[in-house]
Amino acid sequence: MMARPDQPLDTDQLKRVGSQIGSNPAGIYEDANGRRYYIKTLESAALARNEYLAAQLYQLAGAPTLTYLLTWDSHQIATRWLQLDKRYLAHFSKNEREQAQSWLGVHAWTANWDALGLQGDNQGVFQGQVLTLDLGGALAFRAQGDPKGKAFGDQVEEIDRLRNNPHNLLATELFGAMSLDAVKRSIERVTQIPERQILDRVRRHAGSEALALKMIARRDWLADHLTTL
Repeated sequence: MMARPDQPLDTDQLKRVGSQIGSNPAGIYEDANGRRYYIKTLESAALARNEYLAAQLYQLAGAPTLTYLLTWDSHQIATRWLQLDKRYLAHFSKNEREQAQSWLGVHAWTANWDALGLQGDNQGVFQGQVLTLDLGGALAFRAQGDPKGKAFGDQVEEIDRLRNNPHNLLATELFGAMSLDAVKRSIERVTQIPERQILDRVRRHAGSEALALKMIARRDWLADHLTTL
């Protein structure tokens, strides 16, 4: 039986059928019914919890991601395996690039510095829909696992940094090409989320009260920022 998103997956009962994609120890696994999952093992439970929470916040904002599953191993992250139609931003059509751009506000809100990946490989296409594939660089940790510390604060500087950072050329090329109206619409995807829903989503998935309040503060900062654009 396939695990529900809220039902922990026992990865010890799965068979490894494929190798890792990316820098973390991982692999493609299959259950007795032939259903496949991509499972990666992180250095700490905090890293795994951080990524799972980021996925929940993306979904709250309506941003498409892979389906994240809980596992019994607290150091693991599991997603349902999808055979993507496209895995690199460089292969996207004009419409697909516009889809990717439309989630700028969510990437910024969640401080996802690695929204595109080093090679544009954190964005993919499945059946015409653009997905963010890896959320390890969102919220409190960098993509390689280092804590962001004070750099993850109440101010959403990422809304500008993702558009004009010379050290993140892929993001600058994609998001820097957006019109002002497109940037505003991307921010409004976040500012329309009710405070109660943010609190509930973080609490329900074992996030701290401090994180919930920070995400509300970051939403409010974006709402104020809209008036200056």
